[in-house]
Amino acid sequence: MIILGLTGSIAMGKSTVATLFSAMKLPVFDADKVVHQLQGPQGKLLPAIGQAFPGVIDANGVNRQKLGSMLLANPAGFSRLEAIIHPAVVQELRHFLRQHRSRPLVIIDIPLLFEAGFDRLTDYIAVVSAPSWIQRRRALKRPNMTESRFYGLLSRQWPDRKKRQLADFIIRNGGNIAQTAAQTRKIAGCLVGQGSRY
Repeated sequence: MIILGLTGSIAMGKSTVATLFSAMKLPVFDADKVVHQLQGPQGKLLPAIGQAFPGVIDANGVNRQKLGSMLLANPAGFSRLEAIIHPAVVQELRHFLRQHRSRPLVIIDIPLLFEAGFDRLTDYIAVVSAPSWIQRRRALKRPNMTESRFYGLLSRQWPDRKKRQLADFIIRNGGNIAQTAAQTRKIAGCLVGQGSRY
């Protein structure tokens, strides 16, 4: 089994690429989706998050907008939150890898792949990248996204240039979907049938 780590900074189009891999019937571990489930109604992490960040839990689980505002006001809270979330994500990822161990290629889609050290679990890494002006435009179209929130989130991530330097594959996502899909298919074709590096 080859493990391809998929990452990219905010609004680069990583989710689009993950969807393209999924459409090829490749197993995709979606870390964002896992985190949403862990923080949703009856989520396993609600007690720990509620204790660390009083007032952010409501009937729907973690109120992400309230938590986001709290973190932007006090960035030291990010490391507390990550200490709660990352071990749970690792546990879910291990389960995913066991479940799909007979598959030739699996994708792990993790926004903070490098920052949280998940890159050590991969055989190859694909970084989704786009020009910064496209990234900014995409980000500001998101609900509840402001200029200051965008730059605050960006400051928590490694620069795109640094990620590209460490990538085995760069998916340029500044054009149309057909161009992105062609790059994604090429990577899958290149890796399926190869063995793990390790």
